[in-house]
Amino acid sequence: MSTAALNRDAAPAPQQSRSRATERPRGWWHLPAALTALGLLALIVFGLGSPGGTSTAYHLADADDLNPGGLIPEDIAVPTAPVAITLAALALAVAAAFWYLGAAARASLARLRTPLLIGFGALWVLSFLTWAFHGSTVALGAMLQTMMVLAVPLAFGALSGVLSERAGVINIAIEGQLIFGAFGAVLIGSVAGSAWIGLLAAPIMAMIIGALLATFAIGYQVQQIIVGVVLNVFAIGLTSFFFGTVMEQNPQTFNAPLRLPTLRIPVLADLPLIGRVLFEQTVLVYLMWIIVIVLTIALFRTRWGLRVRAVGEHPRAADTVGIDVNRTRWSNVLLGSAVAGLGGATLTIGTGVAFGEEMSAGKGYIALAAMILGRYHPVGALAAALLFAFADALQLRLGTVPAGAGAGIPSQFLLMLPYIVTLFAVAGVVGRVRVPAADGIPYVKQ
Repeated sequence: MSTAALNRDAAPAPQQSRSRATERPRGWWHLPAALTALGLLALIVFGLGSPGGTSTAYHLADADDLNPGGLIPEDIAVPTAPVAITLAALALAVAAAFWYLGAAARASLARLRTPLLIGFGALWVLSFLTWAFHGSTVALGAMLQTMMVLAVPLAFGALSGVLSERAGVINIAIEGQLIFGAFGAVLIGSVAGSAWIGLLAAPIMAMIIGALLATFAIGYQVQQIIVGVVLNVFAIGLTSFFFGTVMEQNPQTFNAPLRLPTLRIPVLADLPLIGRVLFEQTVLVYLMWIIVIVLTIALFRTRWGLRVRAVGEHPRAADTVGIDVNRTRWSNVLLGSAVAGLGGATLTIGTGVAFGEEMSAGKGYIALAAMILGRYHPVGALAAALLFAFADALQLRLGTVPAGAGAGIPSQFLLMLPYIVTLFAVAGVVGRVRVPAADGIPYVKQ
C-alpha cells in the first residue's frame, strides 16, 4: 500500500455536519423575528401611545369569593403608560431570549421554548389590555368566563380533527358536524322534553356527517377536501330547510330553548378569578377536559393509539402487520364526528338558546385552524381553542367600554380580531407543522 494511501486512512474523517444537538433548523429566525415585531408594536403603540395621567383597573375578585384575609384585592389600579411600557419591554426581553435560543441551537434549551412563548403571550396581552382599557376596568373573571363558553365548541371541533387526521383522513367537515350536533340536540331534546336526551342525540346526529365523509373519502376515495366542503354546504342547507319548514312553525315542540344544568363544585367554585371559570360549568365543559386527557393518553400511551398513528403515517406498513387500515379510519372518523357533535350541543343546550340558521358561524373552520396550531395534539388543540376564544371574548368586552374611556378601537377592527389572531398564530407562530404523512391519501389494499 502506498504512503499516500496510508496517510489518507490514518487522517481523521472530515466532520460531515454538526451534531443534531447544535444544528439550527432552517428558518429558525422566523419566530424570533415575529415576536420582536410584536414586541416593538406593543412598546410603540401600547406603551408609548398610552395617554399619561390615566390608570387601568383590573377586577380580580368578587365580594363573595373564597378569599381569606383579602389576600387577593378585589380591584387593583395601575398607571397605564408605565405598566404598558414595562410589560412591552419584558416581552421584548423574551423575544431576545428566542434569538439566543435559536442562535445557540442546543437541544437542551428547546424545552424552554413553550414556557417562554406562553410568557410572551401573557405579557403582550396584558400590555394590550392595559392600553385598551385605560380609564376603565378590565373584568378578568367575566372575560375568562366568556372565553370558556366560546372555547368549548372550538375545542371539541379541534379534537374531532385530531382523531380523523391522525388516522389519515382530512376532516374539513367539522363545520357540518357542529351544526348537525346543534340541530339534533335541540330537535330531539325538544321532542323528548329533556336537555339530557338532546345531549345524547347530538353526537349521533353528527355521526351522520361523519358516516358520509367516511363513505366518500374512504369507500369511494373521493378527494377529501372537496367532500368536506360539500358536506358543510349540505349540512347548512338541510338544517336551514328543516328550521324554516318545521322548527319555525312549531317552536315549542321542535325548537325549545333547553339548557343543561350548571354543575357547581363546592369550595373550588368560590376561588377568585378562576373558580367559576373552571368549577361552575355544564357537563360539556367537564367532558371537554376529560376527553382531552383520555385522548392524549390513548393516542400516545396505548396500543390503539400506536395503531391509529401508524395508519396515519404509513398505512402500507400497518397493513403488513395485520392492522385493518380502512376500518381504523372509519372508526376514527365516526368517533371524531361524535366528539364534534358535543361541540354542536354546546351552541344550543349548553348555552340555553334555540337553534338558528347557520349558527355554527364558521367555528368549524376556526377549529380546524386550532388543530393545526396545536400540531395535531389534543393538548395543543385545546390551548389553541382557548387562544382563539380569548380573542373573541376580548372583542366582545372591548365593545362594552364606556364612551370616553379605552383606546377607541373601531368596531370593524374588533369584529376582525379573532380571525386576525388566527392568521398570525398559524402563519407566524406555528411555522411549518408536520402533517401525518398519509393524511388525505386514500389507501387501496394490494
